[in-house]
Amino acid sequence: MEQRIPNGDGGRVPKNPAAAWDDARLVRECLSGDEQAWSLLIEKYKALIYSIPVKYGLPAHEAADVFQATCMELLTRLPLLREPGALPKWLMQVAHHQCYRWKRQSQRLVSRDAEPDLPEAETPAIAETLVQQTQEEQMLREAMAALEPKCRRLIELLFFEIPPRPYCEVASELGLAVGSIGFTRQKCIDRLRRRLGELGLD
Repeated sequence: MEQRIPNGDGGRVPKNPAAAWDDARLVRECLSGDEQAWSLLIEKYKALIYSIPVKYGLPAHEAADVFQATCMELLTRLPLLREPGALPKWLMQVAHHQCYRWKRQSQRLVSRDAEPDLPEAETPAIAETLVQQTQEEQMLREAMAALEPKCRRLIELLFFEIPPRPYCEVASELGLAVGSIGFTRQKCIDRLRRRLGELGLD
């Protein structure tokens, strides 16, 4: 079953276009005024954006503020983006800047009210280790989203839940025979590895 989503050419797209469209197409549709494309772009990158304040240890309400501020930057500055492939790193940098600003507001020891001429400190460059880790996490999310639902759920149950589910529970939820879980797991892992390789994560 497919649903029609405005895409500029009147064609049909998969039910989950966020997983199928590359960033160049998403950006192009957003700039053409497609509101649903904006929703798809945010949906694709919301976990990446939220992961930055989480790594900085911000509480939930401040993480939500960082998310909103980053999305506003995306909305206003997307037309200036020259290379759609740079979008994930750009979003990380914006979220990093917002996190630094929030932490300064909550932790600074010198009051700017008392010293109004005190210059605003520049935001330090985002650590490359943080960029690499976050990019790899985003690749994993995208690779998982590209799997068929049953494969994706199987991997989630076996590897993402703590503690992992026993085979009997996994088989019951997915409607599989217990004896087939091992074979199916390996098949799904192979698909995930292929997709990660396509995304550039070896």
